[in-house]
Amino acid sequence: MAVDGFAAVDFGFAREVLQRGIAALYLVAFLSTLNQFRPLLGERGLLPAPALLEWVAARETRKRMLNPTLFRRIRYTDRRLVILCWCGMAVAAALAAGIPQLGPPWVPMLCFLALWLGYMSVVSIGQTFYSFGWEMLLLEAGFLASFLGSNDQPPPTVIIVLFWWLLFRLEFGAGMIKIRGGQEWRDLTALTFHHETQPMPGPLSRQAHLLPRWFHKGEVVGNHFAQLVVPFFLFAPLVSWVPEPVEGWLPGPVPQIIGAVAAGIVIATQTWLVLTGNFAWLNWATIVIAFSAIGLPGMGAPVRPAETAWPWLIDAIPLYWFVITCAVGILCLVLSWPALRNLFARRQLMNAGFNRWQIGNAYGAFGTVTKERVEIVVEGSADEDGAQWHEYEFKGKPGDVRRLPRQFAPYHLRLDWLMWFLPLGRSLDDWFTAFLVRLLEADAPTLALLRVDPFRGERPRWVRAVSYRYRYATRAERKADGVIWVRTRRRVLLGPFGLK
Repeated sequence: MAVDGFAAVDFGFAREVLQRGIAALYLVAFLSTLNQFRPLLGERGLLPAPALLEWVAARETRKRMLNPTLFRRIRYTDRRLVILCWCGMAVAAALAAGIPQLGPPWVPMLCFLALWLGYMSVVSIGQTFYSFGWEMLLLEAGFLASFLGSNDQPPPTVIIVLFWWLLFRLEFGAGMIKIRGGQEWRDLTALTFHHETQPMPGPLSRQAHLLPRWFHKGEVVGNHFAQLVVPFFLFAPLVSWVPEPVEGWLPGPVPQIIGAVAAGIVIATQTWLVLTGNFAWLNWATIVIAFSAIGLPGMGAPVRPAETAWPWLIDAIPLYWFVITCAVGILCLVLSWPALRNLFARRQLMNAGFNRWQIGNAYGAFGTVTKERVEIVVEGSADEDGAQWHEYEFKGKPGDVRRLPRQFAPYHLRLDWLMWFLPLGRSLDDWFTAFLVRLLEADAPTLALLRVDPFRGERPRWVRAVSYRYRYATRAERKADGVIWVRTRRRVLLGPFGLK
């Protein structure tokens, strides 16, 4: 059977993947924060977090506008941010190696809760640079992983089921957003554009874009099937709770196999997205969570006899741990009610949190697909009269038309992602103006976020922002000119301007 009452006895391997995989993603998240938070949001960042904290503290009525963060109690400094990141990476690495899981269940619980609270402290003050759906996904997954237990007992069924519920919201929510979104998802043309216009293409994105139109329509059909139909079958193993003699229920391992097949389809579709794009850890987290529905008989934790294990056991789970996990299950179900209503609401919210603790969130992405790729290229000039202009190169977003996009995910390049959003807005954001000022100052931490500084650490006299239309080169253009992209200049959006 997939479950034995309150113990998911066949889901030991699923727990291993969940605990180690989620911990590895926290390691990546803290590493990304260590490398990028200070120039983006630090004491001299583009959107300084200390200024936000001071603004919140200025009036009592504003205090609840900020989600929980350690920096409400401990004054933010860049040094303390670094300490938090290194501690987070150390705990995440230990969990990924499986060390805390060797102890009693409260040990990995405390480790995961530390990661959850530590990273929430960062996200809460991260403003627009941390406003992505996968931030709340990682927080919710980390909270649930806290209660998966340790190696000497089976994982609690209630927590495994909560992971299925998380995956359902993630996939079905994304599917509903698409069906209710742009016409391109309904007429099956969305992926004719997506591989070219997605925020950060990968090394195989161009090849995917050049595939036949019928293939792209098949991608959309497959996506709708994987997100709108398959998620319901994730819950098939619950049938195993029903006694087999009851007429009409599927006997034996069949429900468990159905759940595993559903999880396999999700994993396959997410792997295709990993290969053809750079969506930070969104797809990687979805793959890890999907393993929660894969039960493998004989690979669970050993069930010890009561006299040699814990003095009080319920289906091989200690009584105190049974009480804790049941309480967590009730809490999560209550907090998930707004998300459940949102799934079927006429005006469905995308990537929305309904409480300050980032539990029971609503998910979804790409309700509409951009049809045309517009890039904002930042240029600088060292000449007094601005005669010659040189481009700043970003690490992930398209720039040099001959440069093949690299694979960065699950690492998150926050500046590059926000550069993609700029052309979609009505005006240039405040952080972008601050970014241009840092370039004029030749600020070393800011320049470290870039791939190429054309002035090699020296100050330019002028900077400006120019918009270009980008498209993938055809096979003939690639062969003739050696280019990945073909671009057409549009206009100067901002500047030139310099420092007095």
